[in-house]
Amino acid sequence: MMDTEQAQTHASGRNTDTATLGRGVRLPRTERRAQLLAAAQEVFAANGYHAAAMDDIAERAGVSKPVLYQHFPGKLDLYIALLESHVDTLVSTVQQALASTTDNKQRVRNAVRAFFEFVNNDVGAFRMVFESDLRGEPAVQEAVDRATSASVDAITETITADAGLDEEKARLLAVGLVGMSQVSARFWLANSSMSLEEAVSLTSTLAWRGIGAGFPLSGRD
Repeated sequence: MMDTEQAQTHASGRNTDTATLGRGVRLPRTERRAQLLAAAQEVFAANGYHAAAMDDIAERAGVSKPVLYQHFPGKLDLYIALLESHVDTLVSTVQQALASTTDNKQRVRNAVRAFFEFVNNDVGAFRMVFESDLRGEPAVQEAVDRATSASVDAITETITADAGLDEEKARLLAVGLVGMSQVSARFWLANSSMSLEEAVSLTSTLAWRGIGAGFPLSGRD
């Protein structure tokens, strides 16, 4: 069943429209949703959740409020959808980092880099995931927890396969690597003038010396 925006597009004899901002421009549903999420990110980053208004988000996206509500029933729904998209990006980046090489020293470096780049590339996204002021909301807390748990799961699987450890021990190491990466990246962003490359190198060297020195991984110093 088509929503109002899709129905208007269909009635006009066009299946898709140019993906540009502005009122009256009809977009495919997925493109409109992405546009609304991008506008919401800007408003939430500027004002915080509580001060952000759906009117402001609609105006920033260049759409009417009814169009915004067709996609997101309320502000919390919009916030959670945006948060989930950021978590998906982080988890996917960690998974790709682990899958990009079979050398475990480089895997550790890549995993650390995934967190530093996530923090560095989109400060608003990082703050929503790691510094959300809505953690008392169960759906928000669940999404925030997934950012850590899914990353830990991916690293645990890799360590179990390559180091010959049981899952409990591998998971403890994975939690340590994820925690170190998160905290170090956040500290670096807020307090350090060193380059991203140097920060990643220092943190990953510390992680590798600990993991690589104690377990028979394939990477070499």
